Amino acid sequence: MDQISRRSLLFSGGATLGALAVGSGAWTWPASASIAGGGPGADPRWVWDDVADPLIADVIDRGDVDLVNSLIRTWTTNGQPLPAGLPADVHDFMESARQLPSWADPAKLDASFTFTTKRGLYLGALYGLGSGMMSTAIPHEARAVYYSKGGADMKDRISKTAKLGYDIGTENAFDPDGTMIVTCVKTRMVHAAVRHLLPKSGFWQQTADQQVPISQRDMMITWHSLASFTWQKLAAWKVQIPKAEGDGFLHSWQLTAHMLGIRDEYIPATWDEAISQSHQVLDPVLGATPEGIELADTLLNLAASVDGGALSYPFLAAATRYNLGDQLCDALQIKRNVYWDNFFKAGWPPFVAFREAGLAMPFAPAGYWMFDEFLRRGALFYLSDGKPISIEIPSGNNPNYG
Repeated sequence: MDQISRRSLLFSGGATLGALAVGSGAWTWPASASIAGGGPGADPRWVWDDVADPLIADVIDRGDVDLVNSLIRTWTTNGQPLPAGLPADVHDFMESARQLPSWADPAKLDASFTFTTKRGLYLGALYGLGSGMMSTAIPHEARAVYYSKGGADMKDRISKTAKLGYDIGTENAFDPDGTMIVTCVKTRMVHAAVRHLLPKSGFWQQTADQQVPISQRDMMITWHSLASFTWQKLAAWKVQIPKAEGDGFLHSWQLTAHMLGIRDEYIPATWDEAISQSHQVLDPVLGATPEGIELADTLLNLAASVDGGALSYPFLAAATRYNLGDQLCDALQIKRNVYWDNFFKAGWPPFVAFREAGLAMPFAPAGYWMFDEFLRRGALFYLSDGKPISIEIPSGNNPNYG
């Protein structure tokens, strides 16, 4: 699709599938099913982040973005003292925001890491070529990415998303020497900045159906595109997961939601409740937008550029199709390839069965983990061009769109 036809679609408001239903449907999921066990039950479409949003808006408006970014760049581990020189209000927010909730359970986090050591390859495949590509079919998310600063450099934008997916799977993710809390708090600040900046973009205003982006509902939709989607795909692949490990995996994502600023009353307490909520908020909105179609193509080309695209583009497109299905991939205009499409349909189930059977061997989990970790680190190295990944507060929107 060339630039002229893309823009004509953007301004004609083109959309397909569930995109037309974005924002529809009353909130009926009960707060009693959440990790909090109750709550006011406010519709999360109209709830944002009443702590971070006014603070970061003020940081931007008073011209402190460069100062804060230069300082938080040096904050890299969870338990590290916050940098000296931070404005007092930013320091106080970050100190509060990095505290784990009372319900954090170290034993469940240990079980989550045990799960990851066995299934890291699946998680990487599903996060990257499942959830990551699905994000382009979530209209609110696609538009927010496309018109915000991150949309101007998708390789950098994806590296920061990939860092969250990597950090959550580390052994010490939420420990003082880990990095997941740092990643979550910085991402929460970025979300607050986008909420302040994106409504000023005329391009975003002409295509969006909301006045302020990244509502709590939007954040839970993204959460489900990662956690719930992955859990359901593993079940579909007949991966047998011990209950303690499954509960631990859920717990790591529950904590992630909390640390990103999602209210506990919206965070499902069990996998059954997570799937129930996912069916209500994620499934109905999935569909293609012009922005999402372009982003999907950009992401596949970025991944394929590792080998010049000769082999990997059709391979990665077929992997995406296998994960997301024909309807969504056709809507995103992801090309079919008969050979590779059939390769995944025929080859992936026996590969999973073989790998799962191999877990019974004494050294298999450790061997799997070493191989998976090599792939994960390699992907991050490529996406970051070998440089440290720094999540920073934007001071503007995508300069290509104002």
